[in-house]
Amino acid sequence: MAQTSSMKLLGARNMSCIVERMEWNNKMDLIAYGTEKGEVVIQRLNWQKIVTFPTPGEDVRVRSLSWQMDETLLAVGYSNGKVALLDAESETIISGLIYEDDIKKVFFSKAINSQENLGTYTCNAKDKHRKYLPKLQPLTNIDPCLKTLDQKSFPKGSPCFLVVIMRSGKVHLLLLGALQAGSIDLTQHILHPEQFDVYDVRLNGDFNAIYALLRDGQELKMLHFHNQVLQECMAPMLELATHCAHILETKNYINDTQQCLTEAWETVQLEMDNKLTKYANSQPYGLISAHFLELHVFGFATFEVEEFLTLSEKGFKKIANSVDLSLSNLQGLVFKQLNGSAINMFYFLNTIAGFGRMSHFFESLISPDVANEAMRACGAFVLKVYELQRTIDTLVYDMKLFHAWMIFTILRLSHQEIPDDLVLTEEENIAMADFLCAMEPEMEDRSDDEDEVDPLSATPPPARSKFNLERVGQYLDNAYLTQPCPKDPSQVWEEMVAENDCLSHCKLFVPHDKNLSLVQQRDKMFNAIDAVFHKPTESISGSFKLASAVICGDLPPMEPGEGLEDREFVTCSYYVNEAARSDMLACTISWQEAMILEVSRAGDCLVRCTRIQLQPGIFTSPVHEDYYNLRFVDLQFYNESSLSMLAQTTTSNPGVRPHSYFVQFSLSAARNQCTQHQMGPLVKLKDATVTHSIHDIIDGAAFKGLDGVCEMLAVSGSRKVATVLSDRKRKMTIFEMEIEEEEDDTEMSQASFLEISKESVLAGVADSEKPDA
Repeated sequence: MAQTSSMKLLGARNMSCIVERMEWNNKMDLIAYGTEKGEVVIQRLNWQKIVTFPTPGEDVRVRSLSWQMDETLLAVGYSNGKVALLDAESETIISGLIYEDDIKKVFFSKAINSQENLGTYTCNAKDKHRKYLPKLQPLTNIDPCLKTLDQKSFPKGSPCFLVVIMRSGKVHLLLLGALQAGSIDLTQHILHPEQFDVYDVRLNGDFNAIYALLRDGQELKMLHFHNQVLQECMAPMLELATHCAHILETKNYINDTQQCLTEAWETVQLEMDNKLTKYANSQPYGLISAHFLELHVFGFATFEVEEFLTLSEKGFKKIANSVDLSLSNLQGLVFKQLNGSAINMFYFLNTIAGFGRMSHFFESLISPDVANEAMRACGAFVLKVYELQRTIDTLVYDMKLFHAWMIFTILRLSHQEIPDDLVLTEEENIAMADFLCAMEPEMEDRSDDEDEVDPLSATPPPARSKFNLERVGQYLDNAYLTQPCPKDPSQVWEEMVAENDCLSHCKLFVPHDKNLSLVQQRDKMFNAIDAVFHKPTESISGSFKLASAVICGDLPPMEPGEGLEDREFVTCSYYVNEAARSDMLACTISWQEAMILEVSRAGDCLVRCTRIQLQPGIFTSPVHEDYYNLRFVDLQFYNESSLSMLAQTTTSNPGVRPHSYFVQFSLSAARNQCTQHQMGPLVKLKDATVTHSIHDIIDGAAFKGLDGVCEMLAVSGSRKVATVLSDRKRKMTIFEMEIEEEEDDTEMSQASFLEISKESVLAGVADSEKPDA
């Protein structure tokens, strides 16, 4: 017999646009919803908006929302294949993933209980690096909206899986949102790929299997895949995923630092883009160096040089100070940020290489040779950073010397008194001459058959040297170095490597390619790092084995070009019952019928099935006339003992508005109506189960009439709230659940809901008229 559901209306609001997705946070009074514009809004129970995240692109829709357990992190799946991790606390986008296909659903698994999964391996190195590595300094020069690292650890809260389900049937697993922990293509495990659709895919409570609810031809199936690698290697995977997250942090930091380097270098060029650069560009190739050498050695200035030196001493000092400041910023970025992040990266890769030596735990996750190669690539990047640092230091010294010589020359030519500190020493004079000679490198030797090229001809000269600045700028381009760093006579190791080929090819030493730029060396390191994490993806993906196929019901055929919205209805919900060590799945198998499966994880391979329908049975006592024509709209697990359902009346009379009902169904009351089956290669539940009316289950269903045509439901048993979307998904109504009898002083009928709805509409109209008044 139908009962009245104990609910209390907290409020209702007419939304400014259509709401397409809703999801409650299980711990805090936060609800996230996606709009038709592709925006994601997070608000509190009292309707206070916390943050609005804009759409990632034009005509992009929000496909799925999922909160991380007990955290403020929200995963969002978009129709353009993007998955974004949003932090409601810091109101920032933590990270993003791009896939090639439309997203069906994304969700966070329950938290991985380390105490249950560690086994004989001790995962205690999550924050050990903080004892040895200094904290990376924040990048104050970069635009805050472009930052991808918020100076905090990427793994936030308890470890868990992020599962991304594509409409094509591909499923991707990520541990801690960082480590690619395998994937599976469901279309490879069905009989009719031409008639395929995936409804949901979930990890089981032990994280060693997945359940996939899908269409295979005209059958609704639940496929159960077991994974041996996930079962045996969860503890090493947590360790590896933690270091993978730290590596992703460091990669983002290196990319941001490289962006800051480029901006700082552009500032240096901008400071030089005055008479200095204009003069250099106005002269034929090779004459600048000759004229400056003539001025430096013989003290004679040509007419062009004299015109160039008309700049006052005060103005030239201003330019020199600006250039020195910009070069100093460039030095700091390389010496502190870039060098520090490179050392951090080497530490993490060295740790992973050490894990690879423990084959008993990491054999299926890490290839020692690949890890060592990534470490060598990182070492080569460290050497390239040191090489760039040495080049910048040389440039800083040369530019200071050049500026001092220019001021000295201006004072001398203008017959002014020269301070003693501006007089160059013999060593500085030699260095100045070398600098002037290197301003314009010699042209490559041409063949004797070619005619000598006139320097004043229209033939394009080599890349114009801007006072030797290209020695640094070439490192920031994605191209080979045009002026490799000269050998340092004080480095004995370089001479040994040059004399012994066996050292240059030895895997124990870090290679040093002097022809690569910093950008090329970084990309080479990143490619080697990506190769390290291919092994766990391949191992886990290859370990998925189809253990059981459960046929839940029949579906109408998929006709080409014909939509199934009015012919079939499949919606589902999943819940992990920790107390009973079981996984619960509820799904609709038609407009009026639903099936509740409970798969045991106790080792007995049992599945309990409860099949229910909304219509009264042949022995049901008389009920309200609306209950004879109900169909499902939505359903969700409220907790392990209750299933919340949204139902709607059907009528053939045009112009008659359907009625909506909220139904709270007791799973414990329906326990006696379930059937028990043994999981096997093929289980046909549609032939082995009996359908029961929810009206015939004693204390089974509690009904509550709702106002309007309701279309979507979002519930949270931990927060004791339920939200209903109605009026074409433009009105949001929030209820408090499980209220005490003394608090339930008003039994809200359908009429009372209508009155409250009218009050909220009138209040909204009044608010909108206030500005006009």
